[in-house]
Amino acid sequence: MITQNLRASTNKLVIKAQLAACIALTTFLSMPVRAITLVQDRNSLQSNDQIEWSSLGKILNPFAPNPSAFLPYSFSARSSNGLGVNVNIPSAGGNITPPFIFQNNPPVQTNFAPGDFLLFTGFSPTIIPTGNPNPLTIIFDKNVKAAGTQIAASGSENINYEVFVSAFDDANNLLGTFSVPGISSGARDNSAVFLGVASDTANIKSLVFQTSSPQRGFGINKVSIATVNEPYTGFGLLILGALGLGLRGYKFNKHKLNIN
Repeated sequence: MITQNLRASTNKLVIKAQLAACIALTTFLSMPVRAITLVQDRNSLQSNDQIEWSSLGKILNPFAPNPSAFLPYSFSARSSNGLGVNVNIPSAGGNITPPFIFQNNPPVQTNFAPGDFLLFTGFSPTIIPTGNPNPLTIIFDKNVKAAGTQIAASGSENINYEVFVSAFDDANNLLGTFSVPGISSGARDNSAVFLGVASDTANIKSLVFQTSSPQRGFGINKVSIATVNEPYTGFGLLILGALGLGLRGYKFNKHKLNIN
């Protein structure tokens, strides 16, 4: 009689543990699908970190370029909070310069804010405004939740073009691509469009920026970033704990209740 009661109690424990595991798993699977969205305003990104290109320590004067101030086509940088990034800009070949950083002060004419430090893909010193139109890729050492920057193609005259951003995860899966009309002028009025992406989880590993303007280089200013703490793993722990409890109960029922 005692053995039967103990077995019944243990069976109830196993059933409760299995039920808890099923509930946790169902809740986890019913969570919303992770989505990525376009962000067109820097404040809306709610960033807590940024990449200031002046931190690389190489500032070029486009009107009296010093070759030592040019950047490699692939280089590393760090955010204000120490997040590492790698930047890749394929060479355009010909007489197009390597990428470089310059400050938006007279006599430079762009539509970024006065004093902004800009990362530029490269330009032709002889055929203006010809430049490097190849994509600019930013790869984060650690996944981020959101990131974005202002972007504009070279040329002080108004031109019609699109600017694009594509986001990828750490398996190089495309999370989403967005585009908006680009704006270029020499007004120094901070009218360069902001182009960013945000996800409901920290799964953004890299961003690729480019424009539809052929044979023109483009520039971006500081990159705003939203990072998060390590993701909470409560669901996984709950499922594993409940399953473990059920297995322990099963083992106890099978091996410890052999009372004759």
